[in-house]
Amino acid sequence: MSSANDHSRAAGVLLLCRAEPDRVRPSAQLLNEPLLLVPAGEGWSALIPGEDSWRSEGTSLAEATAGWAHALAVAESWPVVGLWWDANGAGFVVAAGFRRTVGYHWLTDGTPAGEESVMGALRSRLGLDPVLDGAALDGLTRPDSDAGAAARVLGLIAVLSRTGLTLPPGLAPGASAARLRAAAGVLPAAEAVDWPGWRQAVRAGLDAAERGTLGAWTRGPRARALGAAELAGGLALAFGARRAGRRGWAAVGAVLAADGALTLAYDWWRERT
Repeated sequence: MSSANDHSRAAGVLLLCRAEPDRVRPSAQLLNEPLLLVPAGEGWSALIPGEDSWRSEGTSLAEATAGWAHALAVAESWPVVGLWWDANGAGFVVAAGFRRTVGYHWLTDGTPAGEESVMGALRSRLGLDPVLDGAALDGLTRPDSDAGAAARVLGLIAVLSRTGLTLPPGLAPGASAARLRAAAGVLPAAEAVDWPGWRQAVRAGLDAAERGTLGAWTRGPRARALGAAELAGGLALAFGARRAGRRGWAAVGAVLAADGALTLAYDWWRERT
């Protein structure tokens, strides 16, 4: 007979960001969650949240993963693929900028239980090959009595590996959150991502913008207008979502507000240097 502890051991999340760790770190810090950040191949990084993070969300694992992925990607130029699995199945979400975050899942025995259009969104947002990769992804939406939920997620990882993704040893579907974090924690390049406080976040953001690692930042009237809009919209979303108890959307608002504030700060700083 299964128990709540069995369910806990089976559950895990991987947030795969198509960017180097230096670019992922500022957005990851704004989530204010216990995260481990590791390189995951050429142009990829992986974030591993702790189990307490999604249990405190009060939502399903799929919903928590979607909220984190959306918050990470909403103010960035790179997409995020969030993988999740638990005793009831497995799935993924894909987030990119302001576009709607979409997801797909499989039941424990591997039965597809999502909309095929999500695979098209995954292809377009990650720039995958429409023929070779498209055929492989389409195969994941068809019945296969020999492929359980974990095998389906492994199939997705195999497709992403063609873009440079290489997951470190031990980071695999089916592992518990504790096992994932233990495997990531022994890697030489692993780092814990913590919220550094606003003063340090602004300083780090200005330094990263000056080095060019944030890429999308600009200066001038358009940058100031964008920064002001992000700051106002992000604060409104963060406070409204927090009052409604929607922590995932509160994180999205916090990221937008922080990005807007840092954009304004960078423009002001460069005007005076």
